[in-house]
Amino acid sequence: MYLANEAVTLAALIPGAEPTEIPGLSDPVSKLFGYGLWVLVLAGAGGTGFGVYKLAVSDKSRNGGGAEPFKWMGGGVATILLAGSLITILNGIAG
Repeated sequence: MYLANEAVTLAALIPGAEPTEIPGLSDPVSKLFGYGLWVLVLAGAGGTGFGVYKLAVSDKSRNGGGAEPFKWMGGGVATILLAGSLITILNGIAG
């Protein structure tokens, strides 16, 4: 597990911080849950970025589908807010 943790951290996909251990959970479950929330934040950032990309390249005429980029951006921002609030709540419980 340590080697996989270092490989992911070195790849700069997940911040180098160790997740806070949650009382009552075993160590592997706690780490996987913490890293899962960080992956969820990254997925939200990717969705938001894809929405910005779709807005930049979309058809700007009246018959173009103008709502789809905003659905991607809204979903990405909602995912970031949800995961961020869960990280904050869990750190408050564990701290």
